[in-house]
Amino acid sequence: MREYNVFCEIHPPQISIKKIKEINPQGMIFSGGPSSLTQKNAPRCKKEILSLGIPLLGICYGMQLIAHFFNGKVGKSSAREYGKTYLCIDDRKDLFSGMKKNIITWMSHEDKVTGLPNGFIRLAHTRNSKIASFADRKRKIYGVQFHPEVVHTPQGKEIIKNFLFKICKCKGLWTMKSFIKESVKQIRQQVGNASVVCGLSGGVDSSVCAILLHKAIDKRLHCIFVNNGLLRNNEEKQVKDTFKKHYSMQFHYADAEALFLRKLKNITDPEKKRKIIGKLFIEIFEKEAKKLTNITFLAQGTLYPDVIESCSVFGGPSAVIKSHHNVGGLPEKMDLKLVEPLRFLFKDEVRLLGEALGMPDEIIYRHPFPGPGLAIRILGAVTKERLDILRQADAIFIEEIKSAGLYRDVWQALSVLLPVKSVGVMGDERTYENVVALRAVTSVDGMTADWAKLPMELLEKASSRIINEIKGVNRVVYDISSKPPATIEWE
Repeated sequence: MREYNVFCEIHPPQISIKKIKEINPQGMIFSGGPSSLTQKNAPRCKKEILSLGIPLLGICYGMQLIAHFFNGKVGKSSAREYGKTYLCIDDRKDLFSGMKKNIITWMSHEDKVTGLPNGFIRLAHTRNSKIASFADRKRKIYGVQFHPEVVHTPQGKEIIKNFLFKICKCKGLWTMKSFIKESVKQIRQQVGNASVVCGLSGGVDSSVCAILLHKAIDKRLHCIFVNNGLLRNNEEKQVKDTFKKHYSMQFHYADAEALFLRKLKNITDPEKKRKIIGKLFIEIFEKEAKKLTNITFLAQGTLYPDVIESCSVFGGPSAVIKSHHNVGGLPEKMDLKLVEPLRFLFKDEVRLLGEALGMPDEIIYRHPFPGPGLAIRILGAVTKERLDILRQADAIFIEEIKSAGLYRDVWQALSVLLPVKSVGVMGDERTYENVVALRAVTSVDGMTADWAKLPMELLEKASSRIINEIKGVNRVVYDISSKPPATIEWE
């Protein structure tokens, strides 16, 4: 939807009718999900949502929920549909406008609609599902059993487009130019005459966040850079040169490497690492901010995937994928209020925003880097020695990708230090040293990703250099898992 310049938000099913009326959307989508309607405590929304007169599209589980609310029949499928499925379209008006009679779709379900709800007609079917899409055009309620939002449904974007413009009558007015204008206005309204400290790491998110804030409040923005000792090679110098010299921002430096390493000593659980780093990060910020005057707000480059992945559909922590540094490590009480101007953007949109703000490519297209830094790329305990090994390996891998001219083709490339050692042979002597895993993925927004098919020559050269140039490493492996089921980071 964002690609068609239509702004959208994601909310849990517990959203109130009052909140929906406040938002006043032109349309709604009930998403798919892992639950079954037959399960106890399966996600439900308020049935009153269906009577608000707002156009609605249900996808997979969302379609089944609509059928359930309108007294349709939902049951277990005799043959589970998963993967590539041919859809036969029976009605090519509005939702399927411009489509051929048969299209390829992506299915992922065990339950299915077996009986039409009251007032609905069938729009499409498959070999296994007699009702693969339905509609009540009078109430502008539609449902599809397949997933139009994934790339495996080639014409899925066209279906989404039809829903947005033919059914919801959206205008497609949401652009980065309009986002900047609205964001500057909102930042000024929220901040007033106060000053803001910004968590500047040098990554894409915090950098774009800082430039946007600088545009809104100029000298009342104070950028605090915390050297937590978990940074990439030469990152400290790059950040200083970019923001202190090039952008002439009010730049403050805090060297906390020793403190972070002491707090992380012997900590191996990834969630504990994130919580410790996040909490300490905020504590240092508050300490540094107190040295300044009229500081009321803390700015963070939190993105929408961070927010989404940190909350379950039940509105609580029961099915959290992982705690993100920007949203999961905050103490319950802070002396500073939060400003998160990128909170509703995906990573690709942040880069578009950076371009619209006139930022240089070396900042905009820098690969994502997690808030907890190399601490979550070291599996197991974090030590100075292990950090130095990983820093060198990461620098070599990125250098080889850039030399091959593939840096912009890869969404994210990283190295991981594994908590195991392996036997090797160097100079006719037995070694027992560390294993480094290399990971590179391709993606659009970071929500899903596929492993990058890098040339074997590149991987061979990177592996050879890492083993020969870094003392303590005798084996390199390459991660070929996608997201899902894996995440991009290892922890």
